[in-house]
This record gives sequence, structure tokens and C-alpha cells, in this order.
Amino acid sequence: MPTDLTDRHYLPAGFDNRTINILLVGCGGNGGQMLMGLASLDTALRAISSRSLHVAVIDDDIVTEANLGRQPYYRGDVGSSKARTLTERINLAHGLAWQAVHGRAPEAISMDGADIVITCVDTASARRAIGAALAECGTVPAYWMDLGNRASDGQYLIGSPEHRSNKHRHRLPTVLEYFPELADENLPDDDAPSCSVAEALERQSLFVNRVVASHALALLFDLLGRGSIGHAGAFLNLASGQAVPIPLPRGD
Repeated sequence: MPTDLTDRHYLPAGFDNRTINILLVGCGGNGGQMLMGLASLDTALRAISSRSLHVAVIDDDIVTEANLGRQPYYRGDVGSSKARTLTERINLAHGLAWQAVHGRAPEAISMDGADIVITCVDTASARRAIGAALAECGTVPAYWMDLGNRASDGQYLIGSPEHRSNKHRHRLPTVLEYFPELADENLPDDDAPSCSVAEALERQSLFVNRVVASHALALLFDLLGRGSIGHAGAFLNLASGQAVPIPLPRGD
């Protein structure tokens, strides 16, 4: 893909002077960190701009003992809905009225009306399902940000979903376009649950989700708080300490 690191992508004027609706899909490792960071982002936006956030969170998982430590849950949360538990905690702490849905996207929630969809899911099949649902939205979201990780590395990417009635607009490629192998329905999903904290830490580094989410949130702050971004995401590696930016398409 031809790139020019001096290019910038600018927030559309339609985001001015209003509440920005975000749909967060997944409230586990990356998603839980994103949800807490979005509360901080909302506070910052209210202080420096006329924008604020309204977040709807969807996840069909419950808190297990294996989630403790790496995900933002406590022992007293075990057995409770991830989405409802963390959203209620944030609402009480920040005086917000964000929405939580215990269910699976896209079946259990509509994506129409969302300005930004953020996916923190474990499998290629889940990303394909979200991509298909976005293509059928009456009002397509302006952005789709996706986060993913393995044991000690991860990536985040923001793109602009393509709508069936407007296939030729200049836009940022989505995760399914940047990583076309995810569209392969024969690609095996690897989402086996861990049974203990120790086993979970063998599968994923303790802080990989915080690192990936922090970088993704910093990009959102630049876009929503400062009005532009100079890259579309990045590849991160905790073992080597490297962060390699994903450049914007030329001319954006």
C-alpha cells in the first residue's frame, strides 16, 4: 500500500458540538481496558471541546477467576456479566449513563446510530460478522477501530467501513481490508478459555491488553480531541519493545 507519513486524516465536521456515540464490542482483556479509558477520554473531551461520549457495551461473557489480574475485574465480580459489571462501575464513578448489553454482537444490538464501532474480539469469525453487519447498516458508522493481540504482541487499526450505496468514497481501510486473510472462513478460531490465572498468563502477557488499549486510546484522543491523526494504528511488541505505526493511505 503506497503511504506518506506526512499525510494526516482529519475528523469530519459532522462530529463538532455534539455527543459521539460509540459501540464497544467486547469487554474482556482489550475491551475492559478500552471501556475504562473511554471514561477518561470523555472527561477530557468535555474539558477541552464541545464533544462528549456515549458508549454502549456488548459482551456475552461472565467474569471467571481466570480473568482476575489481567482484566479489570475483582474476585467479587466472578459469575457476573462483564459488560454490566464494568459499565455500572464506570457510571457510578463518573456520573454517566452508558449502556450495557449482555449478549453477542451483531445479533443482540443494532449498529445503526453508532459513530464509531470498536471491536475487541478474539476471533476472525467475530470480525467477519461485525463487518457484514456494518455493510448492512442504514447509516454506516464513520469509523471502525479494531484491537487484537497474541501472547506478547498486538495491533490496533482504525478504518472507515464501506457502505453498499457508497463504495467509491475515499476512506481508511478497515481491519478486514488491511488483513484480508481474516475474510477466509476456513481460518481456524483460537478462543479456548483459560481455567486459571496462571494458565491465562501463559497464554497472554499480564499487561499486553493495557499497552494495546492505551495506544488505541491515544489515537482516539488525537482524532476526537485534537481533530486529526497521522497514522491509522500500529503493531506493538512487548518482548522487543517495538511499536511500528501503520501509515495512512496516501492522499487521505
